[in-house]
Amino acid sequence: MAQIPPVVLSTIVCERVLLDAPTKTSSVIGIIDRIFAPQYPIRFPRLFFFAEMTNGHDAAEIEVRLVDEQNDEKIIVRQKAAVKFPDVKSIVSIVMVFEGLAFSHPGEYYFQLFAAEQILTSRRLVCLLVRQPPMNNNEQKNPNISK
Repeated sequence: MAQIPPVVLSTIVCERVLLDAPTKTSSVIGIIDRIFAPQYPIRFPRLFFFAEMTNGHDAAEIEVRLVDEQNDEKIIVRQKAAVKFPDVKSIVSIVMVFEGLAFSHPGEYYFQLFAAEQILTSRRLVCLLVRQPPMNNNEQKNPNISK
């Protein structure tokens, strides 16, 4: 494996990535930069990490980590993959699926992309606590409808 890290062009966290085999194009569906939850901890069923890279020399082993910023960048989960670059001008897309991710508290989390034993980029994901106001009987009535 080459020790020269590739150049990251973009990273996106999303709900789904669709790959079209004939055209070799990707469609990113439901970009996620925030997760709203009424309580923590929560378990998020599935997230996709999508990245585009170039300037790769032959092959590279990459690693994506999800870390908890408030907990000394504790690693929640990590995945590795081998990426093959046909030539240095090629743009290569990677897609990683993370299932059943647990977020223990509201705050900032980061997806970090590593290659050649160094961090290339990170993508922030913010978890927010959202309290729904209690509804009383008066609020449930539509004010635009008169009796």
